[in-house]
Amino acid sequence: MSTRRQTPLPSSSRIRLLTAIAALIVVGLVALGIFQRRANVANLRDVADEESVPEVQVISPAPGPATRTVTLPGTIKAWYSAPIYAQVSGYVLKWYKDYGAPVKAGDLLATIDAPAVDEQYESSQANLDVAQTNYNLAVVTANRWTALAGTQAVSQQEVDVQVASAAAKKAQARVAQHEVARYKVLEGFKRIVAPFDGIVTSRDTDVGNYVNAAGGDVSARGAADELFSVSDIHEMRVFVSVPQDYAAMLKPDLTATLSLPQYPNRTFNATYQTTANAFNPQTRTVVTELLVPNPDHLIWPGTYADVKFVVPTNPDVLVVPEQALVFRAQGTQVALVDADNKVHLQDVQLGQNFGQTVQITSGLKRSDRLITNPSAGILEGETVRIVQGVPGIAPDAQFHANMDASKNLTPAQRAKVEAARNDDASQ
Repeated sequence: MSTRRQTPLPSSSRIRLLTAIAALIVVGLVALGIFQRRANVANLRDVADEESVPEVQVISPAPGPATRTVTLPGTIKAWYSAPIYAQVSGYVLKWYKDYGAPVKAGDLLATIDAPAVDEQYESSQANLDVAQTNYNLAVVTANRWTALAGTQAVSQQEVDVQVASAAAKKAQARVAQHEVARYKVLEGFKRIVAPFDGIVTSRDTDVGNYVNAAGGDVSARGAADELFSVSDIHEMRVFVSVPQDYAAMLKPDLTATLSLPQYPNRTFNATYQTTANAFNPQTRTVVTELLVPNPDHLIWPGTYADVKFVVPTNPDVLVVPEQALVFRAQGTQVALVDADNKVHLQDVQLGQNFGQTVQITSGLKRSDRLITNPSAGILEGETVRIVQGVPGIAPDAQFHANMDASKNLTPAQRAKVEAARNDDASQ
């Protein structure tokens, strides 16, 4: 009969030890889970609190530029410009000056064949001869009757009649003289001459064309056009429509620089002449006239010009980016950030607009920190978190760099930059 080996059962103390160890492990795992959960909740709360605080970039107001540049379109016209019409009716016999020809005052431009005027001139001379003869006869008769006035041969009334008749004949002779002078002037108008030194800018007639008195070359429509146009271009007039916002710069010492499309690498200096002192109610602009010397006759009448004004401004007036402004029912404001990172909506007064920046005449200090692009829903007293702007460059430096760069932009480039900014804002 085989004998089985009996396995000894664990003692009660060992069981209790294992149970205690297992319980400790379970309690530790539960405690660890609770701790991790609480840590995660705290982290989530911190992240939520952090993300609920708006992130903003701030800058400080900058001193304004010492000068500002304003570029406006202008139209160049001649110093003098005269359309020349015919003063007598007839046919163009010959013309002597063509387009672009330089002329002096009195130079012959064309001659007109006016046979009707010739006949009237000769008739007026004949009428003058008749009137002068009648006057001479009346004088002789009046003298004879006057000599007989002391006798019984004639009455005093008859003498007075003869004297009055002589005076009337004299007046008729004077009328005839003026008629001759009139037709003599018309004879002179058969010669079309230049009224002043300049150039011929148009010739709208040709040999054989019929021209009308007090009109010009008669077209197929029956309308009369000028025969020639002559312009004095030794100095040119530049007309600029200046918007009302810029009218304060119009002063006698104002100067401007002209850029012409046909001379891309050259500029011309112009000086202030006068202004209309009244705004056009439709466009809210005022016509301003400048003068530009043209000794080489490089500038032609009718030329378009970009007129650039450089006017002084007050550099002590602070400027801020235009997008930093907040427009609300209370007025124009900026969003300042105080030492506790709280928002304060500050009322400001605007000055001149420079395009990307605008003057602040009151309401800001140089040391203020303002949000560069505040949201429409930003609130007074709201807590914000300041973040860095462009890596490697502080917001203040970025603002000043943008200001310096914007001074060198053309109006077209500024428009493109502004369009890009608007696209970014819409996105």
